[in-house]
Amino acid sequence: MARILGLDYGTKRIGIAVTDELQIIASGLTTVTTKKIFSFLTEYLKKEDVALFVVGEPKQMNNTESESEQFIKPFILKLSQTFPKIPIKRIDERFTSKIASQSMLDSGLKKKHRQNKALIDEVSATIILQSFLQQNEK
Repeated sequence: MARILGLDYGTKRIGIAVTDELQIIASGLTTVTTKKIFSFLTEYLKKEDVALFVVGEPKQMNNTESESEQFIKPFILKLSQTFPKIPIKRIDERFTSKIASQSMLDSGLKKKHRQNKALIDEVSATIILQSFLQQNEK
């Protein structure tokens, strides 16, 4: 079975998480600068079989689009054009950064590590991907 990649899009960085081959567990993979995401994905896809991209969908509390959606939509369009054979699913990502920060705190990471925005993005991508897996359990 192919892996699923979770992406937490940001204008500076994109957190990336990946499932195991059985698509059971999500794990943080890395964080890549937004400028380098397509070259990273191209190289990654040469080595790994990916069945699906899951991209976080930021929403307001009233369930309307977040302002950052204006940056995500062009990214998703380019993602679908660059890798047309890999479908893209969206999942609500409200509170993932807060949940990521709290989980890092709960795991005992020192303050210096918890302030690492790249690590927060990677953990957020993992939460997005794990949420997707839980919603789509068979």
